Amino acid sequence: MTDGRELDVDAILAGVDEELPEGHRAGLLALVGRPNTGKSTLLNHIVGEKVAIVTDVPGTTRNAIRGVHTRDDAQLVFLDTPGLAKPRTLLGQRLNALVRETWEGVDVICFIVDVAAGVGPGDRYLANELVDVDTPIIAVANKVDRVRPKERMLPELERLAGLLGDDREFDAIVPVSARTGDNVDHLVDVLVEQLPVARRLLPPDAISDQPEYQLAAEIVREKLIARVQDELPHSIAVTVEGVEEDDERDDLLRIDAVIHVERASQKPIVIGKDGTALKEAATAARHELEVLFGAKVYLSTHVRVAKEWQRDAKQLGRLGY
Repeated sequence: MTDGRELDVDAILAGVDEELPEGHRAGLLALVGRPNTGKSTLLNHIVGEKVAIVTDVPGTTRNAIRGVHTRDDAQLVFLDTPGLAKPRTLLGQRLNALVRETWEGVDVICFIVDVAAGVGPGDRYLANELVDVDTPIIAVANKVDRVRPKERMLPELERLAGLLGDDREFDAIVPVSARTGDNVDHLVDVLVEQLPVARRLLPPDAISDQPEYQLAAEIVREKLIARVQDELPHSIAVTVEGVEEDDERDDLLRIDAVIHVERASQKPIVIGKDGTALKEAATAARHELEVLFGAKVYLSTHVRVAKEWQRDAKQLGRLGY
């Protein structure tokens, strides 16, 4: 400071939050579960905007994405972790390590199970990993709207209740449908009760701390996966070198996305006949990014081969894993 006084950070923070009600709660929450249980869909619904990609392909979340839900009495900062699964590549090993590291620093763990598919070995494996974690665990029985027949619901909830074994119980079990939003508000209330009394961790208008380039890369990857999911969804990585304002138009963003595949034979699949697959994916991504960023978007795409990148430590580092 120009007058030589030291900056009193605590005083500034106290001033920012001085209007918060007594007993205000805030904290970090991890969304964990086996692949394709609806973690990203639930996160997007709670946040109220899209901060994580959603696909029908298991195992497509690759980053611990932070989404923020702020209300008058609480702020919840969510980490949407990749689904924990038996690793088959170096990438899989790193994603599993990311999941376990996330558990260590959060205030609440949301253990999400797809009750429509039924409680299975993958859920039991994950629950066994969580038994010794000294953190409140809320079990979220997701996809209740898809349970058929409805009489299956009670037995599935009973199986879910027993996943942690005889020595520990879930702090709560909440049935929801992330897709329809059924009972999600109640889930948020339950989660707030588990948070410590604290000031906000992020500004009240924050919805995510993802940088723009990462969000853009994820949206492009989502649209590509939707078009090639039967052929090579897990071989695709997307990087964005920058999100920049146009030199001549302040309402235009220029985004340069690079799509990485593992083998040269995969390039034609991503591009599609006469370039249709890539064009359709890029158009869908551009439309969504324009809504998210509130500006016109010029999106350029290039496809490059990063040979066996899922098994190459150096390439994984360059691609952000």
